[in-house]
Amino acid sequence: MSLRLATFNVENLMNRFDFSGYRNQLNQDRTLALFEIRSEAEYRALEQARAIAYSDDTRQLTALAIAATRADILCLQEVDNIEALKAFEYGYLFKMVGQGYRQKYTTSGNDSRGIDVALMMRDETLDGQPIEFVRMTSHAHLTYEELGLHTPELAALGEASHERIFRRDCLEIDLRIAGQPMTLYLVHFKSMGPPRNGLDGRAATMPIRMAEAKAVRRIIEERFGREHAANKNWAICGDMNDYRQRIRIDGDAHSGYRFDVANEPVSCLDVLLEGDFCQNVVERRPEMERWTLYHTRGPQERHLCQLDYILLSRRMASHNATAVPDIIRNGQPWRTVFPPGQEVERFPRAGWDRPKASDHCPVAVTLDLV
Repeated sequence: MSLRLATFNVENLMNRFDFSGYRNQLNQDRTLALFEIRSEAEYRALEQARAIAYSDDTRQLTALAIAATRADILCLQEVDNIEALKAFEYGYLFKMVGQGYRQKYTTSGNDSRGIDVALMMRDETLDGQPIEFVRMTSHAHLTYEELGLHTPELAALGEASHERIFRRDCLEIDLRIAGQPMTLYLVHFKSMGPPRNGLDGRAATMPIRMAEAKAVRRIIEERFGREHAANKNWAICGDMNDYRQRIRIDGDAHSGYRFDVANEPVSCLDVLLEGDFCQNVVERRPEMERWTLYHTRGPQERHLCQLDYILLSRRMASHNATAVPDIIRNGQPWRTVFPPGQEVERFPRAGWDRPKASDHCPVAVTLDLV
């Protein structure tokens, strides 16, 4: 019996308009900045028209990327709410895959923009085995103090001990697949953001992601018992906004690009992978083929990295020792720089930097449960 599991940051699957750009230029879309807008009412009308037209192309590409995963169970990040998820599945994904992802689950987390983690799954696997929902548990309420995870580094960032650990949630979902138990932990860790306090964005926000990773591990160990947790059927899926390795890019399209693999001395992933607690199965791919996101702030700062993870418990990784994940990159915009030999045929109407399926790539893997 096999199960196809995927994770995908769908990038702002929203069902509401954001008009804050009228007063905050940093939030204003570049298209509207081209025009003289004389009133807030005019701005709102133009923003609605722009968002609707842009979203239609974007969500067609998002649906194509999801369809390409062929997933039975899909873990999602950056979903506004269940209504947005239902509208997307019915209006876009259904037209490509038919009656597939009838089961949908999400809950409100801590994100200030309202973007949450979510789950979509079929009633049965592609080979006909039933997928049953058992229960869902949110851990969005947990504080640093409750788990004893507050540190001086967090205090220096302005994080008080009574504040919540997770920037979104660690959503725990128990399933039965053909009668076999499996637990998923859906996460979306703190984003890196711009440089601050003399540090790059990744280093400046690292203490928060470290605390989130420690909290996820603590939740799993308390659920299954510290000595036995690694030998249960579970997976951590989501966007962890961190990497252990990246591919630095130099050069340009005219002189040629150069790619250099660089290992990072510290990553929040280390907390979860330590002691063979779980395994990042994407690391079964060659180093140059592990990336799920292209990052750039201009020609002087470009790299490819893995931000999207399916971490399998020691038990599941051992029983699926030959399983190698697929990374769906056809929805990337044309500005993404691909290493030699990795170019793919883009989905129709993908733009230079938009529209696109997402800034992230879906990751999918086929697993056997025992």
